[in-house]
Amino acid sequence: VQLQASGGGLVQSGGSLRLSCAATKDINMDRYAIGWFRQAPGKGREGVSCIRNDEGTTYYADSVKGRFTVSRDNAKNTWYLQMNNLEPEDTAIYYCATDQIGYYCSEGFKYEYDYWGQGTQVTVSS
Repeated sequence: VQLQASGGGLVQSGGSLRLSCAATKDINMDRYAIGWFRQAPGKGREGVSCIRNDEGTTYYADSVKGRFTVSRDNAKNTWYLQMNNLEPEDTAIYYCATDQIGYYCSEGFKYEYDYWGQGTQVTVSS
């Protein structure tokens, strides 16, 4: 499975971006857990949001709750992260990831994913 993330860019504080992640292999996406992670300069990777398999349960990091929305389009093998009211603290490289273990999405983002995209840079200016 190869993943291609896109949609990053430079935006002012309070602005919005929508990240996309497309899986390039023909897989049955509705069985997979999907997630978004980010890594800011000088910091470790942190979970941002994820969705379990076809069940659709979602989780968000506390820092993005109410501002970010994760969604998936299984027919297109693509998932999205809508980011609203962006803050300078959201500046990071954002990575999409997926795993065929469909329940690999939980509070605390404790699961390791098998497949990762290349990352897309999000920069929020104050």
